[in-house]
Amino acid sequence: MRMVNIGFGNLLNAVRILTVLQWDSQPVKRLAQEAKARGVLVDASCGRRTRAVLLLDSGHVVLSYLQPETIASRIDTAGGEQ
Repeated sequence: MRMVNIGFGNLLNAVRILTVLQWDSQPVKRLAQEAKARGVLVDASCGRRTRAVLLLDSGHVVLSYLQPETIASRIDTAGGEQ
């Protein structure tokens, strides 16, 4: 299992991450609101400004304060692709 640090010591399994999205578009914000209503939103930003949204293969939506580029480079380093 290859873990990726998404900030503040929070780790995700790299192979479960489908995509990393920029927070600043309205459709992505709507996606996060819908995930919260369904109970599948995980806020890993620890009160900081959200900058990235990660979609997992389980249907969960994870919020992070890190830039999407930072998370993507950490996924590459962790060997997230098989």
